[in-house]
Amino acid sequence: MDQRNQMHRHIANTRKSLFDQGYLDEQFIQLEELQDNSNPNFVEEVVTLFYRDSARFLSNLDQALEKRPLDFNKLDSLMHQFKSSSTSIGAKKVKTECTHFRNYCNARNAEGCKRTFQNVKKEYTTLRKKIEAYFQMSRQVGPIETACRSR
Repeated sequence: MDQRNQMHRHIANTRKSLFDQGYLDEQFIQLEELQDNSNPNFVEEVVTLFYRDSARFLSNLDQALEKRPLDFNKLDSLMHQFKSSSTSIGAKKVKTECTHFRNYCNARNAEGCKRTFQNVKKEYTTLRKKIEAYFQMSRQVGPIETACRSR
C-alpha cells in the first residue's frame, strides 16, 4: 500500500474516532454531504466560522458569570445560542455540556453553572484541537481521487 493510501486510511480512522469517542454526531455527516467539488472545503469553512463566532459567546458567558447577582435568564439565553451553534456542526460533547449548563440555570444553581461552564470550555477546546488536526491531515493529503472511465 502506498503512502497516500495509508494517509487516507489514517484520516478515515481519525474521523471515525471523533464519532466513536462522542465528539461528533450525525449533524457533521450532514455537513459533509453538502460538500462537493464546487466547494471542497465547505465543512472546514463552516467549522472555522463556528470557532470564530463562538469565541464571542464564550467571552460573553465568562463576563456574565462574573456579575453579581447572576442573571440566570441571560446566562441561559447566551448558552442557548452557543448550544445552537454547537449543534449546527455536530459538536456532540459540547452540546451535552451546554444542556447541563442550561439545566443549572433553570435550577438557579450558580456553582453548577460555573463548574459546567469549565466543562463546556474543556470539551470545546478538545474538539477544536482534534478537528483542526483532522482538517490539517485532510489538507495535506488532498481529496481521494476517483477513477474515471476513459472515453
